[in-house]
Amino acid sequence: MAKGDILLVSLPASDKREEKGNRPAIAVQTDIANSPMLMIVPVTSSLGALRFSFTVKIEPSEQNGLTLPSVAMVFQMRAIDRQRIIRKIGELESEYLAKVDAEIWRMLKPSEIEES
Repeated sequence: MAKGDILLVSLPASDKREEKGNRPAIAVQTDIANSPMLMIVPVTSSLGALRFSFTVKIEPSEQNGLTLPSVAMVFQMRAIDRQRIIRKIGELESEYLAKVDAEIWRMLKPSEIEES
């Protein structure tokens, strides 16, 4: 898997706030050889998720494999076991990947850096 791949993944059941079930997700780490884990950002077709901070709206395309306007939920970024990957469905366009990367950094950036 490469950074920016859109994958169909199987996320385990959890509480009501975390995404679960089979859903698209964006691979957001550079591939590291022999790593059993992969950092992903879950994707939802529920545009209501845009009300949360650290989200990116993505329009469907042949390249990305999404069929509905969707939201990358950066605030739910997590590591998954690679065995949870069902298949690759597409590749995120570079302009969307740049927006996802920017939201990751904005979310993780310490406040003292933000104030500079």
